Amino acid sequence: MPDETRVGLGQVQQTLFFPLIARARETESRRPLLSDPKAVELARTIDFDLATFQTPMRFMVVIRTMILDWWVRQFLADHPQGTVVELGTGMNTRFERTDNGSVHWIDLDLPDTIELRRRYFADTDRRRMIAASLLDEDWLAEVERLPGPYFFVSDGVLVYLREAEVEGALARIAARFPASSLAFDTYPLATFKYEHRMAAKRGIALWQWPCDDPRALERLGLRLVETARVTRPPAGLLASLPARYRYLLPLADPILGRGVMVSRFRATPGHTE
Repeated sequence: MPDETRVGLGQVQQTLFFPLIARARETESRRPLLSDPKAVELARTIDFDLATFQTPMRFMVVIRTMILDWWVRQFLADHPQGTVVELGTGMNTRFERTDNGSVHWIDLDLPDTIELRRRYFADTDRRRMIAASLLDEDWLAEVERLPGPYFFVSDGVLVYLREAEVEGALARIAARFPASSLAFDTYPLATFKYEHRMAAKRGIALWQWPCDDPRALERLGLRLVETARVTRPPAGLLASLPARYRYLLPLADPILGRGVMVSRFRATPGHTE
């Protein structure tokens, strides 16, 4: 019988283990910022090289995820029966963390990743997996069959695509789903030298798409609504964090604050800079 714990993922797809391990280790820590028992189960079950995908900056990955969770929860508070689309879902468990009992949800990723997901997750009447590239267009029709409004979220994915690919995908979503929300992380060019050195040492995929200013994406039919940093999360989220983080995160901002930005947009077709 085949070993169900073994994986055969492409080089970019393998990067899904970075956030998975970060959430699992955080959950297992003494005073965790988030609770993700499914991530713990997956990290213990799937056969992969743990040393390759551990990061010393776990808290940055965790808070990035918490920012996106925060915005998804805000969206669902206003639109409890809306649709959330996770672009490049990897082994994310955002549905488990944010499900309100009525949301419709799509987990979108490449066929090899979805094949792995199907060993541990199952489609339901409100949640389904779609095996497709976010660079394709066919899956957009599947989203349209679900009730709006729509929230498209991507966590640690777009940076591995080329600039033209990212811009094309975002423009298609904005044109097809006017007034939808989009949220994702971006990284300035200044961070690429360190990241490429680390990636080459570990033999993993390189970052491809630098973004120094998320406002530059407004020419694609998007309007920037809010930008956060892992050192400066949304005010409501910051207020909910333990006191040590409320104190330490601003102190870390001069050093770490420019490394990653997490932005929320509104699709406004026809909008230009």
